[in-house]
Amino acid sequence: MKVHILDDWFDTLRSLPCFAKLADHEVTVWTDHEPDPVKLAARLQEAEALVLFRERTKVGADLLAGLPNLKLISQRSVYPHVDVPACTAHGVLLCSNMHSDTPSYAAAEHTLALILASYRQIPQQVTSIKAGRWQSGVGRTLRGRTLGLYGYGRIAGAVAGYAKALGLNVQWWGSEAGRARAAAAGETVAVSREAFFRQSDIVSLHVRLNSATRGLITAEDLALMPPRALFVNTSRSGLVAPGVLEAEIAKGQLHAAVDVFDHEPLSDRENILLTHPNVLATPHIGFVTEDEFDMQFSDIFDQINAYAAGAPSHMINPEAHR
Repeated sequence: MKVHILDDWFDTLRSLPCFAKLADHEVTVWTDHEPDPVKLAARLQEAEALVLFRERTKVGADLLAGLPNLKLISQRSVYPHVDVPACTAHGVLLCSNMHSDTPSYAAAEHTLALILASYRQIPQQVTSIKAGRWQSGVGRTLRGRTLGLYGYGRIAGAVAGYAKALGLNVQWWGSEAGRARAAAAGETVAVSREAFFRQSDIVSLHVRLNSATRGLITAEDLALMPPRALFVNTSRSGLVAPGVLEAEIAKGQLHAAVDVFDHEPLSDRENILLTHPNVLATPHIGFVTEDEFDMQFSDIFDQINAYAAGAPSHMINPEAHR
């Protein structure tokens, strides 16, 4: 098959063991990001299979209408960026391994890294010593503080394990079903949403973005957090109501560590999440490790081979398969 891989910005996949799984296919790797669906369709005219790099590119009806040869989209995990009905209407099969039993340890590790770096002022200290100024302020200790995890899922569970090893107290909030699972597992669940935000020194968000969770975190939630509290988001920017985090940061009390943004790649160097001293920002690298890529794309490439062999796997819209 003619396989096109989108948004492999550092041309990483060719160097990974899993890439050998595409040996029987004609592969084109695009190392830039093309947001314009008309321009993107022009470069993908010959594509029979499209590999998506997480949610970096939106696949809508406008793009699909310009891809007459496309038969398969192969990706991994959730797919809010893919118009599934449009795929079906155009006869394009979407395959996505939902990996229900495998957390992204890379994302969990990055969450912990952001918390540690924020509390110990690591970016500021590195900048200071490189400038010949030695120390640059005093950090804070994590042990004994309270980490609030919003969303009782696989990644949050891994973060909780790391946090407890560091001596943090962990409390939970989330959907009613999630709170029930946490309580059944013997975890500490806050008595209320308000108490969760008031009593957490750190809140880390671990929720999937969909129509029900968009704007989940409100201005009222963030305003409840104690002075110098840390809000961490390695999930999706859309989980926070538009402008809410920026407005709270501007007040100068809340700290934040964010790996996700409303517009990615973020090129606005004047964005307060990049300029304010209370914010540690990273460019959506929670899942960006060689190990994570090899695991994820191994599944993605397996789906292409399964389709080519006439036995598609992890079909999201099986009615499109013909």
